[in-house]
Amino acid sequence: MRLLLVEDDNHVAAALSAVLARHGFEVTHARSGEEALQALVPEGDVFGVVLLDLGLPDQDGYEVCGKIRKRTSTPVIMVTARSDVRSRIHGLNLGADDYVVKPYDTGELLARIHAVSRRSVHEGAGGGGDTALRLGPVRIELPTRQVSVDGSVVQLTRKEFDLLALLAQRPGVVFRREQIISEVWRTSWEGTGRTLEVHVASLRAKLRMPALIETVRGVGYRLVAPAT
Repeated sequence: MRLLLVEDDNHVAAALSAVLARHGFEVTHARSGEEALQALVPEGDVFGVVLLDLGLPDQDGYEVCGKIRKRTSTPVIMVTARSDVRSRIHGLNLGADDYVVKPYDTGELLARIHAVSRRSVHEGAGGGGDTALRLGPVRIELPTRQVSVDGSVVQLTRKEFDLLALLAQRPGVVFRREQIISEVWRTSWEGTGRTLEVHVASLRAKLRMPALIETVRGVGYRLVAPAT
């Protein structure tokens, strides 16, 4: 897999590139936001994952993430020292697929890279038809991966859509956290649990329906179908 590493610290980049290379990644190093954007050529998605450090010398990392998302659907993992939930949600709203907080364990980073690079079972399943889930004002179109509320399209990231689609297929049914992580992130790695919480919070905010996804304490989540 080709990976775009956006990191201004050459020492950090060299060490991380060596680790990634040992695990089979072909790493392209960009030292600034502008270099990263130039590397993401419009001809197609040549990278499997973008690993984006937010502390860049020329542009704010969040701004770079927004520009990347307009240019490509390649999964983006943000890397930052900011650990608060608001910062994570802001990153996800801009289109990031995951968020890693410094200092991180190399094994953790590798697990996250592999997790976001796996496509959901829903992706690419646009074989025709108008397969859609309707939950009150919410419409979820599976073939086109489009979500709308009262007719207005809501922009979701890949994992946000996968999470919502999973819960919406069985409204009222409680999905265990382990089950959600397995089906959406394709991993059993326990550290993904925090990412799940952030994605749920982001979905509630984007859909402006905080009661749509209910937390079942100690178990997981379920979708509460709104009244029609």
